[in-house]
Amino acid sequence: MTDTVQGTVPATARVSDAYRWTQLAIGVAAMVMIANYQYGWTFFVPDIQKKFGWDRASIQWAFTLFVLFETWLVPIEGWFVDKYGPRIVVLVGGIFCAIGWAINAEATSLNGYYLGMIVAGIGAGAVYGTCVGNALKWFPDKRGLAAGITAAGFGAGSALTVAPIQAMIKDSGFQSTFLYFGLGQGIIIVILAFFLFAPKAGQIPAVVQTAAIIQSRRNYQPTEVIRNPIFWLMYFMFVIVGAGGLMVTANLKPIAVDWKLDNVSVSLIGLTMTTVTFAATIDRILNGLTRPFFGWISDMIGRENTMFIAFGIEGVGIWALYMLGHNPVWFVVLSGIVFFAWGEIYSLFPSTCTDTFGAKFATTNAGLLYTAKGTAALLVPVANYVQQFTGSWDLVFLIAAGANILASLLALLVLKPWRRTVIAASPAS
Repeated sequence: MTDTVQGTVPATARVSDAYRWTQLAIGVAAMVMIANYQYGWTFFVPDIQKKFGWDRASIQWAFTLFVLFETWLVPIEGWFVDKYGPRIVVLVGGIFCAIGWAINAEATSLNGYYLGMIVAGIGAGAVYGTCVGNALKWFPDKRGLAAGITAAGFGAGSALTVAPIQAMIKDSGFQSTFLYFGLGQGIIIVILAFFLFAPKAGQIPAVVQTAAIIQSRRNYQPTEVIRNPIFWLMYFMFVIVGAGGLMVTANLKPIAVDWKLDNVSVSLIGLTMTTVTFAATIDRILNGLTRPFFGWISDMIGRENTMFIAFGIEGVGIWALYMLGHNPVWFVVLSGIVFFAWGEIYSLFPSTCTDTFGAKFATTNAGLLYTAKGTAALLVPVANYVQQFTGSWDLVFLIAAGANILASLLALLVLKPWRRTVIAASPAS
């Protein structure tokens, strides 16, 4: 009897594009459900600080721990995915997500919040790494776009809940909000897990080679990847670009408070909201749109060329936010530009990694690179300490802008020629 995917699709036959897009859509839905664990955190920080009186930098270590455990365990979770398939890993991830915010709902100490965000981070990382890895495997012909659409679920997934979360915090308290949003999102992830499958041999298009996109015909083992210097160049670029965006993500409302913009109303495109609510909503939407947009662009003009453009825009955007962001309208507009030019790292780096090192171990290898986000998160509390020490955000913004300009130049002048040389020298597996 012919081997099948869950008894329905022949293992040696190409599946329809509709089947592939369905798998992608399930992954996107799961990503939407984990988005608030990162992007909703900023709304809880002022209320936690008000209730317990802890300093902001100490509270933000919970965010850093979340990102660390969300990212640094992804290679291990990716190994389970590559070996046992995506379903079990996403299912367990959903359970951990629910438990994490339930712990936050009951926490009365910093260590309690640290524990809750660690547990939530493990769960969110399991879902994130699995869904991105699955997209990379299903779409070798549209790898940048597929990774971008999947990552968009994470980047924009919290946009619709910005106002509801803030309203529930105001009406019912932040602890009830942690509990009900945490449980609801976790349960939906568990349900979605049962519908995720990995592709089998023969079901997907072959590796593509174009003038702009060069993909390795060799599948590198994870142990080989971490010994390859080009991996560490990509890792360094991921860290310095990621740090700036994470700093703004974690401190969007605190920055607005310090600049006395948090309660100022802004009217744009026929809508009126407070500065923070407007900025956060726009940021989530653009942070999501940028991932498939720049992923699609990279499929046409190449990964490094796209990095050069996006990272350059990010550097200029951060500098402009520093210069003009004290105006509420510019704060909304420029924070949107910053997020639009930042979120694409979550489509460009995974697709570049898989192009370079092959698809067989894509979940593990992309997970190894994704740990750079955790390393970047270590710089978020550093940014808070710099702000406390200097009394302003000026130095933080200038360093972040410079780091992005450096990354844009490295992409074009170093990564692009080096990666082509490495792929050309690699024989097929």
